[in-house]
Amino acid sequence: MQPVRIIVIGGGAAGFFGAIAAARTNVFAQVILLEASQQLLTKVRISGGGRCNVTHACFDGKTLVQNYPRGNKALIGAFSRFQPQDTVAWFHKHGIQLKTEADGRIFPITDSSETIVNCLMSAAKMAGVKICTGTAVVSVNKVNSEFAVVLKSGETLECDRILIATGSNPVGYRIAQGFGHVVETPVPSLFTFNIQDQSLRELAGVSVNPVKLRLSIPEQPQLEQTGALLITHWGLSGPAVLKLSAWGARMLHESRYQGTLLVNWLPGMKQEDIRQKLLQTKEEVPRRSVLLHRAIDIPHRLWQYLVSRIEMNSETPWAEISKKHLNLLVQELYQGQYLVNGKGVFKDEFVTCGGVSLKEINFKTMESKLVPGIYFAGEVLDIDGVTGGFNFQSAWTTSYLAGLAMGDNS
Repeated sequence: MQPVRIIVIGGGAAGFFGAIAAARTNVFAQVILLEASQQLLTKVRISGGGRCNVTHACFDGKTLVQNYPRGNKALIGAFSRFQPQDTVAWFHKHGIQLKTEADGRIFPITDSSETIVNCLMSAAKMAGVKICTGTAVVSVNKVNSEFAVVLKSGETLECDRILIATGSNPVGYRIAQGFGHVVETPVPSLFTFNIQDQSLRELAGVSVNPVKLRLSIPEQPQLEQTGALLITHWGLSGPAVLKLSAWGARMLHESRYQGTLLVNWLPGMKQEDIRQKLLQTKEEVPRRSVLLHRAIDIPHRLWQYLVSRIEMNSETPWAEISKKHLNLLVQELYQGQYLVNGKGVFKDEFVTCGGVSLKEINFKTMESKLVPGIYFAGEVLDIDGVTGGFNFQSAWTTSYLAGLAMGDNS
């Protein structure tokens, strides 16, 4: 009996994890991993600023899926079979010690992505996976019961099962569409907001945690997020903005990244509480300058910026602040308006919303419902998570399930 031949297209996290799982499930299988570029595991290397945010310390499936703007329903069952706890156990079994940071993100204790890269490379080689770099795939065709994988070099490889783990590379979408799959148009997710306000940009590096954000786009439902905010040289970033960009990815794309962002700098206080705090300051330090004496515990430079937005004389003492300017200052603190005018890129970790339609995938095995023998894993699917290790977790989960199913010779 001829051993099952498996080809994995894509040398990223999902490709490697799927190849390893398949080779270990069936020690007689011939597993070949094809990567178009010369470098393997590129996103793993740059994730988390080069530290590799392996997964997130969220071990309840129902809570976990709430971090996926796309794919949350489909992942419920998948996470019951392989979730963050299993990821941690897998790496621990391979000698990798992980640590959980205060915000729930999990990293190797070495704080180096090379630890994870070397682990995956070593595990793949130990499992007998044949790794081919600089091997671009042009097309995949089905011939009787097997697949013909046509390479850019002109060579054709035959296999019985194939895993598409190409990330957001268009070749994966083309292969899927060639077999009749619907591909939801890929658009950017996880990005920062450009704000055309030079005075705000001069505060680059100032962070506030938490803030409450509300994104408003005409004729679209409003979206809210609470979390840390970071002011940058181009506008606003930080976890709260990145999560908002993920949930609003498609509608922001449709609006050409134009919208109104309402910022509540003090989500722990009611609007009337803020007003009373300002009035109390007016009573306590009447001769002090409004600009120089902040009434609220926020970064001093931010306070001065917010005061400048209400266009009040910079030398005005608290005793002389008018009712109009007091109301405007309350408004700035509670619901300041900022015009979003474009998006930035979140470091080099480009994540897309969109991909192969999940309705056409069996999430127990990650096999195509349209073409037996083709499997999908990772970002090629219409799945994306918010920042914090969730995108890697969906890659580990979907590729692990695909690997088990591909290696199963029963």
